[in-house]
Amino acid sequence: MRTRLLVALVLTACTALAGCGSDKEPSIMDKDTLVAGVRPDLPGLGLRRADGQFEGLDVDVARYVAGRLGKRVRFEPALAADRERLLLDGKVDLVLTFWVEPEWKVRLAFAGPYYLSYQDILIRSGESGIRGVHDLKGRKLCDVAGSGAADQVTRERQVAAVRVPVANYAQCVAKLQNGQIDAITTNDTILAGLKRQNPAAAFTLLNVRFGERRTGIGMRPDDPDGCEAVNKAVTQMYQDGTMRRLMHKWFDGTGLDLSDIAVPQFEGCL
Repeated sequence: MRTRLLVALVLTACTALAGCGSDKEPSIMDKDTLVAGVRPDLPGLGLRRADGQFEGLDVDVARYVAGRLGKRVRFEPALAADRERLLLDGKVDLVLTFWVEPEWKVRLAFAGPYYLSYQDILIRSGESGIRGVHDLKGRKLCDVAGSGAADQVTRERQVAAVRVPVANYAQCVAKLQNGQIDAITTNDTILAGLKRQNPAAAFTLLNVRFGERRTGIGMRPDDPDGCEAVNKAVTQMYQDGTMRRLMHKWFDGTGLDLSDIAVPQFEGCL
């Protein structure tokens, strides 16, 4: 009798403490405040200002999604090289600006895609020798740590560009301005934001769109209910016109083609 009573007390205590020995992260649906990882170095998408506040499309999207879920949101910087670790370590609940690629889907879940972007090329205005991806052969191409964009040129497209490794896109911009590289390639929205941030620099966005990139919201793989809730919020964001308004808010005047903002086809949360 004493043994059964002891077991019952232990089980009750474990229930109250949300499980003995369990390190499973709670669903985002159980939280009052979501932590969104956004890029701190991408103007137009995610930029950390001098006052410490974040701004950009991804910041607005995260606020919208959190609001639809009835949650507050706070932001943490998530560089490309750090975002997977931040998610799996439970430091953030969501990561914006994350390409939905098979290699990452093995380890993470993705809501969305919340935006269909295209890989593109940013060059110095007046550069006559680069009009498409194949013109990058033998040219110096910025290679940002963790982004994977240069891989799409040299490995997927088999274009023998000369990759110049850097830590972030600010270094890309500086090198493009002073002639140390010939081009930057990544999502067209990222390139448009860089162009907008540097109006005095003579940059041209080519709008060649040589690869569709499904930009999703990275999440931990053990929260299907939370993932589906985020998908529903993204659907509502398109239905009520918020996404179109936000795209024009952040990218008007950059040269980015905003004539057709396509609604992405969701892949489901697997």
